Amino acid sequence: MAGRFDPRPTRTTVRGGHVAATGRVPRQAAAPGRTRSWTPPGPLDLGLVLGPLRRGPADPTFRAMPDGSVWRASRTPSGPGTLRVSMRGGVAVGEAWGPGADWLLEQLPRMLGELDDPSAFEPRHRLVALAQHRRPGLRLTRTGLVMESLIPSILEQKVTTQEAYRAWQLLVRKYGVPAPGPAPGRMYVMPEPRTWALIPSWEWHRAGVDNKRASTILRAVRVARRLEEAVGFEPDAAQARLELVSGIGPWTSAETVQRSHGSADSVTVGDLHLPGIVGYALAGDRDADDSVMLELLAPYAGQRHRAARLVLLSGRTPPRRQPRMPRGDIGRL
Repeated sequence: MAGRFDPRPTRTTVRGGHVAATGRVPRQAAAPGRTRSWTPPGPLDLGLVLGPLRRGPADPTFRAMPDGSVWRASRTPSGPGTLRVSMRGGVAVGEAWGPGADWLLEQLPRMLGELDDPSAFEPRHRLVALAQHRRPGLRLTRTGLVMESLIPSILEQKVTTQEAYRAWQLLVRKYGVPAPGPAPGRMYVMPEPRTWALIPSWEWHRAGVDNKRASTILRAVRVARRLEEAVGFEPDAAQARLELVSGIGPWTSAETVQRSHGSADSVTVGDLHLPGIVGYALAGDRDADDSVMLELLAPYAGQRHRAARLVLLSGRTPPRRQPRMPRGDIGRL
């Protein structure tokens, strides 16, 4: 949680802005996969839409390429799959490999914001209106996968982004499976629930994951099927289902449904930085708490998450008054 909305290039710029191109174009010729094209109803910026799905620059499940394409490795209901998405003349083209290829291509329009309605948003602040005008390609992704967003969100509870990203990277690389198809670099599909449940305690420790977060993940994967069922619920009901698991609260459930459901209204409460950023941007109050943030976002009822993202995109963040939270590593203890 700490450091989550740091204005420097951490998770803030991923969720609130563009993903940077970090990977290399694959040297090998891409074996043909299944393909699908979709024409969005308006401007579409892949970096803005899919950026929230990346968990750090070295995320083994995500690659943003210099040619503008985005690669994702996912564990779908049909099995592991790799998806490459690119824009060609205003048309989104998806190419997929592996047992989950058909599922990923079927989900492609929703993943790119088909069910999102940016026109329903009405800016109430000049700063928000300007951010919306400058980022017309922003749409809210909907992956249709709960555990894929829930587990890394649990890892991000109450630690710095660097610690959470490192844990996700180490655990996925060690216990996941290689991404199907000609994925660039060393891409991996996250482990299945049973594999998460069998990770030894010392491996959690080596990855820097404390017992509280590890135990929460273990409780979640034991009821993974029931949690995945929540993808068919409305976001509020889905959050309520997730929060039945001990250790999952409003912060984690909101972070999950923002991605799995494309929820435009699920606000991340309980965050260390977001209230101060929203308060500073909209009212000049850098010391705002959750109650103040929710009051400022009240005019955007139904679209509060989108409003918060646009605030982040505006780049208006309070200047630092104290050093960054020190990074810990329990794996060295």
